[in-house]
Amino acid sequence: MTVPEPAATRRGGRWIDEWDPEDERFWREKGERIARRNLLFSIISEHIGFSIWTLWSVLVLFMGPEYGIDAAGKFFLVSVATLVGAVVRVPYTFAVARFGGRNWTVVSASMLLLPTAAAFLVMEPGTSYTTFMLVAMLTGVGGGNFASSMTNINSFFPLRKKGWALGLNAGGGNIGVPVIQLVGLLVIATAGDGEPRVLLAVYTPLIVLAAFLAWRYMDNLAPVRNDTGAARESVRDGHTWIMSFLYIGTFGSFIGYSFAFGLVLQNQFDRTPLQAASITFIGPLLGSLIRPLGGYWADRFGGARITLATFAGMAAATGVVIVASAAESLPVFLVGFIALFVLSGLGNGSTYKMIPGIYRAKALAKGLTGEDADAWGRRLSGAAIGLIGAVGALGGLGINLAFRQSFQATGTGTGAFASFLVFYAACFAVTWAVYLRRPARPAGPVARGAGTGEGAEERHAYVGV
Repeated sequence: MTVPEPAATRRGGRWIDEWDPEDERFWREKGERIARRNLLFSIISEHIGFSIWTLWSVLVLFMGPEYGIDAAGKFFLVSVATLVGAVVRVPYTFAVARFGGRNWTVVSASMLLLPTAAAFLVMEPGTSYTTFMLVAMLTGVGGGNFASSMTNINSFFPLRKKGWALGLNAGGGNIGVPVIQLVGLLVIATAGDGEPRVLLAVYTPLIVLAAFLAWRYMDNLAPVRNDTGAARESVRDGHTWIMSFLYIGTFGSFIGYSFAFGLVLQNQFDRTPLQAASITFIGPLLGSLIRPLGGYWADRFGGARITLATFAGMAAATGVVIVASAAESLPVFLVGFIALFVLSGLGNGSTYKMIPGIYRAKALAKGLTGEDADAWGRRLSGAAIGLIGAVGALGGLGINLAFRQSFQATGTGTGAFASFLVFYAACFAVTWAVYLRRPARPAGPVARGAGTGEGAEERHAYVGV
């Protein structure tokens, strides 16, 4: 089986008319090369998108007393950016099939110029809080890039490679968080904490470059179509909401802590902007780098097993953070907080691996086999990914609002961490009960899939549902 090379004349962009990554010959002869190229430039665009989405986690470090905004106000600024980034993930998911993955990547990357230019105009003392809030909301478009990128890359790779590919795509994108924090640190260390516009000037040409590379090297997949029936079906499916709940615990934690880390250090441990900036990038960097490993381990051992271990570790790390907060021990606090980033990164990779595995299991349970089962699983998982990503990102909003309330009430984040500990315990219980507890009786055709990895995921897909 062969596939035509992308044509630059069809429908105004590079379109591939036939795509079957599950066909091993096609994948070996042509598909893998094309998929890897699109993965590379998808990562670049998504990376810049994450940087702009989390821009205000850095800009608040430049906002000294002369801005007249207290800790609660700064937490709210980063919260609105998180909220908008979560909400726009839903339309961004469907935009891939409507406009083409390559075309939409160009558009979504170019849109990042809007919040960057707006922030450049308003970042100075005397600007009203309402204006800052509106500009922070604009950065939410960067959060949408993740959903469209993941939906696009999900279509390029076969099921056996999705954990690795989605983990690498998301991890490379997530690294945009620590990178912009490192650039912010460099600006503060060289130009001072009164020059936020230098940071914005650095990112403007990078946005243009990302859009150009997507236009030049990426492809659209013609077989990918918006399926409103699949979207409705995924909304009605219990697994979509269960996985959304678990993704709140993994990605919601990662993005929420990424926004909040510097503010917590400044307000709970009296760190200066430079001192905070010199630490804040470490957690997001490690969490991003380890995300592909979470996907790889999920491919090998089963996503539910890795996710369960992740939530156990996150609960333990949160306990360390609570003890350190009470003892006012910054070194112990950093160990626990950075462990939370690492574990959330692992969980990000494993939960995204679970999604296509679960829907393929449902296809088998319906009596479908072979390519029919693969196609049905891709159809439902593609529709679910955007919704799960959007709901999961709302966890970042919850984390920052919890910190805002905790600092308002007690002056520390200890109360917020206590609530996070309870939530991670709930995520652990749900993962075990739904995806790992052995069924009392065989759950249809899936019960015959023995072993580890994908088969184990399928075997437990319906337990408790």
